[in-house]
Amino acid sequence: MRTAKSSAASRRPAVILILLGAALVFSVLIVSIQSSLFTGSRRSVADSEEIRVLSDFQSRVQQCVARRGLGLTADIIDHCKLVLKFPEGTNSTWYNAQFKIFEPLEYKYDVCEAILLWEQYRNMTTVLTREYLDVRPDGWLDYAAKRIAQLGADKCYNRSLCEEHLNLILPAKPPFHPRQFKTCAVVGNSGDLLKTEFGQEIDEHDAVFRDNEAPVNEKYAKHVGLKRDFRLVVRGAARNMVAILNGSSEEVLIIKSVTHKDFNAMIKELPNPVYLFQGIVLRRGAKGTGMKSVELALSMCDIVDIYGFTVDPGYTEWTRYFSTPRKGHNPLQGRAYYQLLECLGVIRIHSPMRANRNQEWSDVPSKKFIRSAHAAALRLKRQQAGQEGNLGPFVNCKVWGTVDQDGPVSGSPDMGDTRKKSNYNKWELLRLESLRKEAQVHYAQMGGVSLYKMDGNKLDDLVCVKHTFRSES
Repeated sequence: MRTAKSSAASRRPAVILILLGAALVFSVLIVSIQSSLFTGSRRSVADSEEIRVLSDFQSRVQQCVARRGLGLTADIIDHCKLVLKFPEGTNSTWYNAQFKIFEPLEYKYDVCEAILLWEQYRNMTTVLTREYLDVRPDGWLDYAAKRIAQLGADKCYNRSLCEEHLNLILPAKPPFHPRQFKTCAVVGNSGDLLKTEFGQEIDEHDAVFRDNEAPVNEKYAKHVGLKRDFRLVVRGAARNMVAILNGSSEEVLIIKSVTHKDFNAMIKELPNPVYLFQGIVLRRGAKGTGMKSVELALSMCDIVDIYGFTVDPGYTEWTRYFSTPRKGHNPLQGRAYYQLLECLGVIRIHSPMRANRNQEWSDVPSKKFIRSAHAAALRLKRQQAGQEGNLGPFVNCKVWGTVDQDGPVSGSPDMGDTRKKSNYNKWELLRLESLRKEAQVHYAQMGGVSLYKMDGNKLDDLVCVKHTFRSES
């Protein structure tokens, strides 16, 4: 009996320890569950606040479309998604031969995605540079090859050959800066421009962007103005560019897609600065050179006014102000998307179908409201992805690199006399101190970092290049 009692007594401490351990584990589990519930509750509250902000913003966008859309309406699905609808009876003249259907009269958009994407454009470089190709892991081998039509290969196995093709149009660093200009006009080619006299108004902008073969002369001056700063051109326009430019050596040409023999021949005849568009693929409802011009302008300008884009429901056929009508991109979806962009504060639409020409924009959500919606969309995106915190300007940088700020301007040693007179220096040797204050402030806020897209329109694929000065090292 004593032995049994002694044995039982000896087991008591062990039992007590086990019970204490179980109690401790249970306490930890309870704390963990409570913490998880608290975190989940806190996240749920945060999500609710973001959703409230975005829902309020959706209502403002809906009101803006109703007042400015000339018949378009916005039906809200949730805090991010809405449907833009054309009025019944709108003439859909565009026929999709592939699917054998006429263009529909309504289109779904994600406002959260759109506001995040377009805010990125305000901070980005949209001209291809040497620093981008150097920093991007597959920059010279894969990406450069995609931009050279005459290469005859899908990779740049011979880097020297690829550099030879790109040298004339490849600046060492960004030649243009975000917020470099306050106001910019993007002038499309619509025949609707002949119903207007926007010319003087267009010329009053700090910079004017035009497309392809659009003529600039006294014949059309009262409709489209005479100021010419940037021109985005596609392959088919290359052969006619010498005549179109007509001695305007200051106008900067931006090649939209790839270099090829037609462009090379054109470049040899022109003293104009020539660059290559960085090649972002945007599939958000509007296509064509006009859309790319908006992207290009937004990367340099605070305010982007668009003219000649036939964005209103009353438009029934494709026309150009300088030539006979021709078939273009699907008109209805493009017009709906431009209207969405106006109500997101990205662009301002000018059309002869708008009788009110007093430049009054109170229908568009205020900059403060837009900034709040952008912040809410970004936080919600990060919370849903489990990536809270770190919401600065570099949150989407996937590739980082550092380059010396000093470097050569565009051009190769074997340039002809005409190219040697090209005024690249006007932009590429421009001192930061000579930029407008807003551009200098933005550069300082970004810490001297340039943002580039990698591919497509993903929000999470940026190449970020930090600029350093020799005096700093």
